[in-house]
Amino acid sequence: MTPRERVLAAIEHRQPDKTPIDFGGHRSSGIAAIAYPKLRRALGLPPRPVRVYDPVQQLAIIDEDVLERFAVDTIELGRGFALDDKDWADWTLPDGTPCQMPVWELPERQEEQKQWVIRSASGRELARMPDGAIYFEQCYWPYLERDDFDRLDEALAENMWCAVQSPPGPLVAGADGLRLLAAGAKSLREKTNRAIIGLFGGNLLEVGQFLYRNDKFLMLLAGDPRRAHEFLDRIVEIHLANLARFLGAVGRYIDVIAFGDDLGMQNGPQISPAMYREFFKPRHAKMWRRAKELAPVKVMLHCCGGVRPLLDDLIEAGLDAINPVQISCAGMDAAALKRDFGSRLTFWGGGCDTRHTLYHGTPAEVAQHVRQQAAIMMPGGGFVFQQVHNILADVPPENVIAMFDAAN
Repeated sequence: MTPRERVLAAIEHRQPDKTPIDFGGHRSSGIAAIAYPKLRRALGLPPRPVRVYDPVQQLAIIDEDVLERFAVDTIELGRGFALDDKDWADWTLPDGTPCQMPVWELPERQEEQKQWVIRSASGRELARMPDGAIYFEQCYWPYLERDDFDRLDEALAENMWCAVQSPPGPLVAGADGLRLLAAGAKSLREKTNRAIIGLFGGNLLEVGQFLYRNDKFLMLLAGDPRRAHEFLDRIVEIHLANLARFLGAVGRYIDVIAFGDDLGMQNGPQISPAMYREFFKPRHAKMWRRAKELAPVKVMLHCCGGVRPLLDDLIEAGLDAINPVQISCAGMDAAALKRDFGSRLTFWGGGCDTRHTLYHGTPAEVAQHVRQQAAIMMPGGGFVFQQVHNILADVPPENVIAMFDAAN
């Protein structure tokens, strides 16, 4: 099988020839930029410039030689863009490692406050990274004091998670943007036989939290459901219009479209199943159905946490694959998930526990854990190997190598 055929077979619950592997196919399956040069050295590969494509999470672009070494079957659509040196500017990672950032998201230094900041197009501070930290954190919520649905587009542009752009970003803005987006997607398709993942977003619960702040949006859902429904209807209108434009340009060239909504916490869902069914399930169903009408794509949801109580509803809403399968959370035991949902849902992740094993285990322990997880999840398809979320800055590179070698 080709890598693309392998991934699609798994999603369609056909047994692939080997375990499909994702590494860097989306912004929750990658590696911290600080960790990436250490991994290259441990692999005996020559140094390469570290390019940080996700400024907020500080994630590195994974070079082709690493993808080949680990037999990776996926690639993100964004890797078809920002290919010229002029798209990148020099910066320095928090540990002193030289790197490059997208020119349009180069952080600003505030020496007096001893921090880096990222601003919106209007100049507002959206995110801060104080000295000693290794990620940017949101510092402004447009609807914290007062909401205004007639200016929702403006509010989205003043929010870190929506405004800070990874490639292609502004390279496909303007009147000619959709043509450039389609051309870049077509070119990537012609160069790779990996499964291409198009990052869309389409967040619902999270967009409310991005704009109102977590606590205030949860209170809105519980205390003013009429206003919450109005807000979510407006958001879905925007998402559907963007979805039509996005898939109209790239739908022929991608295999998986990635939505996002972190519905879970360590100890279970953020919201009750009843609240999910009232506010989010019909809207997820509407967007995911529309995606499949517009293009021959599989729908993946990035959704962290202990979300087992929501899985039946997510499946009924039209979900094909869930990521990252956070196996350290309540209710997320791999064997029970495979038994109860494995014929109806692809588990894109859960291949290695990053909270404990990948951090603290020996390479031998990591390899044993990976083999156990694959033995549970792989039979009958419905499994794409990925560690639980991104590989963080201080994970030993020897453990990363042991993980992917065991998966292969």
